[in-house]
Amino acid sequence: MPIQLDSSTLLGLSVALGIGLLIGAERERRKGSGPTRGAAGIRTFAIIALLGAVAVLLGGTAVLVAVTLVVGALALASYVRTRENDPGMTTEVALLLTCLLGGLAMRHAVLAAGIGAALAALLAAKTRLHHFVSRVLTERELHDALLFSAAALIVLPLAPDRFMGPFDAVNPYDVTRLVVLVMAISALGYVATRALGPRYGLPLAGFAAGFISSTATIHAMGTRAAGSSTQADGAIAGAALSSVATIVQLAVVVAAVQPALLDALLWPLVFGGVAACAYSLLFFPRGTAAADKPHGPPENQDMGRAFNLKTAVSFAAVVSVVLVVSSALSDWLGARGTLLAAGVTGLADAHATAASVASLVQAGKLPLNAALWPIVAGLSTNSLMKAAVAFHAGGNAYAARIVPGLVLVIAAVWLGVWMG
Repeated sequence: MPIQLDSSTLLGLSVALGIGLLIGAERERRKGSGPTRGAAGIRTFAIIALLGAVAVLLGGTAVLVAVTLVVGALALASYVRTRENDPGMTTEVALLLTCLLGGLAMRHAVLAAGIGAALAALLAAKTRLHHFVSRVLTERELHDALLFSAAALIVLPLAPDRFMGPFDAVNPYDVTRLVVLVMAISALGYVATRALGPRYGLPLAGFAAGFISSTATIHAMGTRAAGSSTQADGAIAGAALSSVATIVQLAVVVAAVQPALLDALLWPLVFGGVAACAYSLLFFPRGTAAADKPHGPPENQDMGRAFNLKTAVSFAAVVSVVLVVSSALSDWLGARGTLLAAGVTGLADAHATAASVASLVQAGKLPLNAALWPIVAGLSTNSLMKAAVAFHAGGNAYAARIVPGLVLVIAAVWLGVWMG
């Protein structure tokens, strides 16, 4: 088959050469010198990458497989020669992958370049990765990381993405995603606390997580506050700041679905947002200089677990029950149950209520002047769920400081409705 020398071919060859030079440059620095030096450096990696690219040019996948087998045999011979001084196989495996990346560059240059850059970064981070895994990461944290990875990368993709169960109200994929979400929020607070200390880490983590789910954030922060008295103030501030994120995201959702509805919600959202900001500032941690510093290794101070799987599952189960009840009301009452169904749906997610109501307005099934009440009702019942979650996750002391803020925010929202 004649070789066509066009721009894509030249791009593929260039990317293959760049991948080989990049990875080879990193390996050259660790190659050493003398009789025991490594067998592959910058020139060898560049040549191997071009060899993979030329193999694809000459005969496609079949030739690339043959060339890769030859490179694998050479890498094995190199490992046998150097294994007494260096039992690792990183360079040999990287050599094989570089050959394959050279071939991939001829068909998907951008993908090959990205994988090549990631490989080079991974090789260069050897010392940092070894230090992090052996000295910084504890066995308990490693277990939690593996558990989270299994839930997010194995269980979640396998969960059926369709509605089933009573009234077709439960989507197993959404329920599993909620479990992963609660785990992720709790882990975010844990990582932020280790990096920045509880004074700044937990409030920032709570505000960021609030854009995903304020209810789940209040649950995760409550668990953390109950498990460590030194982190209670930061967890409370993070939980309070998540309500600010709720107001902001609700405005964005409504504006995206039905912008005209945002005018009717302007004052309620402004008043609620200001109240949430003001209340969260009351609980921003004030500590000594020592308390402001990031925490050291966990063995110096018990920071609890990154997340609790049982509490995450129980939270998702409660939300699922609420969705079933909401669907039942809609099925039994029809359009007449819009306000009641919105309130029940709000127990699980105020944003879902706002999005569904805005969609009804956009479709002409609900008048614009009647859309304000279901959204505010959903926001109000969502605060009830947050209050219940606060009691369940953090106990009376945690809830006693979270619930007044929720009441203040909802009062401000209804004040905005009255003034509007």
